Amino acid sequence: MKSLPSLLPLALLVSSLLASSIICPAQQPAPPAKAKRAPNPAMDPIQDVAGLPRVLLIGDSISIGYTVATRKLLAGKANVHRIPTNGGPTKNGVANIAKWLGTGTWDVIHFNWGIHDLKYMPDGKRQVEPADYEANLRSLVATLKATGAKLIWATTTPIPAGDLNPPRRFGQVPEYNAIAAKVMAENGVATDDLNAHITPQLATMQNPRDVHYTGAGSEYLAKKVAEAISEALAK
Repeated sequence: MKSLPSLLPLALLVSSLLASSIICPAQQPAPPAKAKRAPNPAMDPIQDVAGLPRVLLIGDSISIGYTVATRKLLAGKANVHRIPTNGGPTKNGVANIAKWLGTGTWDVIHFNWGIHDLKYMPDGKRQVEPADYEANLRSLVATLKATGAKLIWATTTPIPAGDLNPPRRFGQVPEYNAIAAKVMAENGVATDDLNAHITPQLATMQNPRDVHYTGAGSEYLAKKVAEAISEALAK
């Protein structure tokens, strides 16, 4: 058996190694950095070109998808802005519309709410039930009309049947579009029927089991949006 003095150098070496691992954490491998999501160019602020009309897009992620393509189609014809976020349900619109409109002048406002309103929540109710959806739309249209801008309502686009990815359950799009149609007709608001426009192309332009669209689908919607805005500007 070794004597205690002969074991001291080994003990000191072990203590030194342990101390260095505690005192110098920088020597430990760093955890992998999380990849940052690239900013969405649809949210880029727009610098107005003097002399061109100002257009505002209001809507959810479907409108985010067609924003950039719409800007390109109307380049040199209009300054195409959008609200700096996902518009969500109508109750979110009512709470934020004054901020989104700002203090500037708008020539055309192209707007939609719907997909988020008719989404079922954990309590079994839709996020905004039909009666509240109508009341909120009436409030929003009154606010938008007060701007003096030409208004264009975009119908809510289709939602595929069956299990969706991510898992979500929605109410009926036709029911909510019918409510919106009544409100817009009573207020003399023009309609851009994106629902009818994209429906024949769903098999090839809508992502599988999803409410969103492929790049080609968003560009297809953008062409219709740009046409509706161009028609409004020409009047």
